[in-house]
Amino acid sequence: MHYPNTRQKLISLAVAGACAAALPALAQQEPAAAAAAAPRAGEDVPVQSVVVTGLRASLFSSMNLKRNSDGIVDGIVAEDIGKFPDTNLAESLQRISGVSIDRAIGEGSKITVRGIGPDFNMVLLNGRQMPTSNLGDLNGRAFDFANLASEAISQLQVYKTSRAETATGGIGATINVMTARPFDRPGLHASVGVKGVYDSSNDNLPGDVKASNSATPELSGLYSNTFADNTFGVALTGSYQERHLGYNTAAVSNGWKGPYLGSSGAGPLPQPGAPGSERITNRPGPNDLYSLPQNLNYNFNGVKRQRTNAQLTLQYKPAETLTTTLDYTYSENKIQTKRNDISAWFNFGDSSSAWTGGSPSSPLSYTEILPGANSDIAMGAADFATRTQNKSLGFNAVWKPSNTLRFEFDTHHSSATSGADSPFGSSNTLGTASFSRGNTTVDFSKDFPVLSIQGADFVSDAKRQQVTGSVFTNQYMRGEVDQHQIKGGWKVLDASELKFGLNYSKVDNRSAFSNNQRDTWGGATKPSDYPSSVWHPQNVRPYFDQISGSGNPALFNQFYTFNFDQVRQLAAAASGQPALYLPKSTFDNDARTGEKTKAAFVQFNTDWDTALPIRTAIGVRYEKTDVVSTALVPAATGINWGSQNELPITFGDPTFTTLTGAYHHLLPSFDSDIELTANQKLRFSLGETIGRPRYDQIQGGQTLDRLVRVDGGTGSQGNPALKPVKSKNLDLSYEWYYGKQNFFSIGYFRKNLDNYAGQTQIDATPFNLHTPVGGAFWNEALANGCGKADTTCIRNFILRKYNGRNGVTMTGTDGNNNATGSIVGQPGDPVAHFRINSFSNQKKASLDGVELNLQHMFGDSGYGVSTNYTYVNSGLKYDDNKLGEQFALVGLSNSANVVGIYEDRKFNARLAYNWRGKFLSSTFDGSGPNPQYVEAYGQVDVSLGYQFNERLSFQLEGINVTNQIQRVHSRTTQQLESVTQAGPRYMIGARYKF
Repeated sequence: MHYPNTRQKLISLAVAGACAAALPALAQQEPAAAAAAAPRAGEDVPVQSVVVTGLRASLFSSMNLKRNSDGIVDGIVAEDIGKFPDTNLAESLQRISGVSIDRAIGEGSKITVRGIGPDFNMVLLNGRQMPTSNLGDLNGRAFDFANLASEAISQLQVYKTSRAETATGGIGATINVMTARPFDRPGLHASVGVKGVYDSSNDNLPGDVKASNSATPELSGLYSNTFADNTFGVALTGSYQERHLGYNTAAVSNGWKGPYLGSSGAGPLPQPGAPGSERITNRPGPNDLYSLPQNLNYNFNGVKRQRTNAQLTLQYKPAETLTTTLDYTYSENKIQTKRNDISAWFNFGDSSSAWTGGSPSSPLSYTEILPGANSDIAMGAADFATRTQNKSLGFNAVWKPSNTLRFEFDTHHSSATSGADSPFGSSNTLGTASFSRGNTTVDFSKDFPVLSIQGADFVSDAKRQQVTGSVFTNQYMRGEVDQHQIKGGWKVLDASELKFGLNYSKVDNRSAFSNNQRDTWGGATKPSDYPSSVWHPQNVRPYFDQISGSGNPALFNQFYTFNFDQVRQLAAAASGQPALYLPKSTFDNDARTGEKTKAAFVQFNTDWDTALPIRTAIGVRYEKTDVVSTALVPAATGINWGSQNELPITFGDPTFTTLTGAYHHLLPSFDSDIELTANQKLRFSLGETIGRPRYDQIQGGQTLDRLVRVDGGTGSQGNPALKPVKSKNLDLSYEWYYGKQNFFSIGYFRKNLDNYAGQTQIDATPFNLHTPVGGAFWNEALANGCGKADTTCIRNFILRKYNGRNGVTMTGTDGNNNATGSIVGQPGDPVAHFRINSFSNQKKASLDGVELNLQHMFGDSGYGVSTNYTYVNSGLKYDDNKLGEQFALVGLSNSANVVGIYEDRKFNARLAYNWRGKFLSSTFDGSGPNPQYVEAYGQVDVSLGYQFNERLSFQLEGINVTNQIQRVHSRTTQQLESVTQAGPRYMIGARYKF
């Protein structure tokens, strides 16, 4: 541990350096506070020698964590054992400067640190690497904090600078989640907590997706005790949390078609002077980029979530020199989702439109002219459930044979598994439609996109409604980590220490899925197969009343909801093929990736005897990783044109392919801090870190997306030989601790990133699949009067003239007397082109930024404030006025926090405002290379507490009390990707300490 009053003479440092295998004596001793020490797994001392209770004490402990650390470390310390400041760990982390969060279902889930996205932040549990599994991000490395409850957490540590002893993988930061252990707080500690949660977002949903009640329970308990003169300890924690919520989203859910140059004849807008050009107001200029929406969708989502967490920790100290710990952690997160939606798809035929000026140009309004009012008004429903389980069993032993030697062994096996928790799969869609849509307009002039439809009378005549296509998806993901670590420390003289260690880890990831998809979007069954009573009329407007523009009287305000399973059963009976309306029991795609890593590190810490006391730490870490990636992918055999604008691929038997890769790195690190005065510090850090590629970036095999469009198909393939991103990091900071609980700090950081795996898109013709689009029959239909975008006319011509010949099969007609059936691509037809997304190490980037922190308590008044601001900048930004694929840093944003507190002996209150600026979340949308920007978002949370006596306390909390909406756009604000309305969440609870 660190000895602040002992300074080594320079000659002593030279001797110490010789003893350290000729390593330069430039490192510093680790401070005593475990809050700032290396990640847990055999800590020398408890988290904090001060017993902390209350908000002010928690801030005091967090300040000391920062002050006593090696390098730049921030964190949050529990107010009391079993009592964390926030109900969600990610929402706690967002209070730390430089940390921003992504939200899912109204909760924090993933984190971005200093502009570095979730995949490149390493999360440890008590110093151990944790596996990931998340069906919402099937092949990423990002840890989902929504799986962990906060009741068993004693501390969060955020290491922003690299150290040789710290596990690699965190370019932005390494986050160590520390749980309570009995030897940290000897004696008996026990508590039980109950909460009632009211989520107002559940109240604003259609009846077919809404939960029966908006109020749900939360229960938690903790028991910790030590026995036999503190030689044996046991700690048991558990929690159960249930929540019913909802959210409603308006979205261009399949992305924007384009962009096109205004002068390009290949674009969907007619050129000046061509028929239809007179219906364009403020047409994009010849050098302006423009895009068009592929569809507009309003969806209404009801969600139920149950989260269960438990941990058992046993500690035994058979001798004063030996401490052993055995722990088991379990978490389960179950989510059930119901959805109804209404959407309109565009086929880019005759249109009228009005546009913004400049480039890129976006439609203020876009109208597709559909004479005859017989296109589809699509409505769908979903009913699915998922379950994620995390399990971790670990053993740790710390042996101190003398005052100068310390050895530690740590091993664990941890797994994370996600999959379907419903007979209907992990996700699904059951499509229905009324073929009664005429001219269709979307108004993008406000935050809310307003859909207007002419000629639709389906609401007054439910008998026109019928089931069309369907998709039943079964997804599975499992991550496993087996890790073995040996560490040691040798004190050289009084204030120096040589640290060393070996690490072996085996990380396995498996992601698999299958789709049972029926591409009969033109109508799978007849309206007469469904009694009118199964369709339930609803209005759109009330569910978006917080979003500007939703009050527009032109809004097409009516749609149907329905019970998913009831209509599914009717469709299965009408089709005579019930297996089409259930997920497959086997997987069509199965990607398995294994990584074996061997690592060794050495680090030397010491103090310099100079006019201004200096602490230094120098170290180096070596890592070697071998990658084996095996994938089961289906082989494509043909293309079958089955509906208006969708050409599904037919697949044969899947096959396995295996690819390999390997890499090694030598990663140096250097930390120092200078004590300007007893209360002021300067810090300087240099180091190199790596961030491993996402699993989808390194998985083997080429996967084609099932649906091909008229303009071609899409797919993806990985690259197991991909190298990690390597970052060279510089950090400078000044810290001033001007009071017992007051401090100010300013820091500068810079990261130079190399080997960044940018997403690229290649044009390919896999399997040489022939498509009917552009073939002899297609061209004959054009010659007989069909327009190039009128796929209904083209299909009618081919199906009626060539039925039974050359792959053409007509099965009948729909309610509008349009032919139904399939047209299979034949030899001689064009070969289909596919846009294949892949990855390569061809990108470099740099970013830098500034962090400001201020924490101030106003004497003994009980009032205080904690605030911070982070500015992040990079020259590598997305160019909205550029065609084609681009590489840009995603997640880059400024952020700020302001937290005001009040506390006395009975009452405590906290008002917290968190803000995150606009940031790029993706360089691809559902259509292709188009940016997605999450607009600036600020949220207000409040909490009030009352301490009835030393054992019993009460708490009232409010999350998002101002009911903010979240909006995502593409190249301009009018080019909407999505806008979501949810609602505030309130909690009232009590906690009793024994």
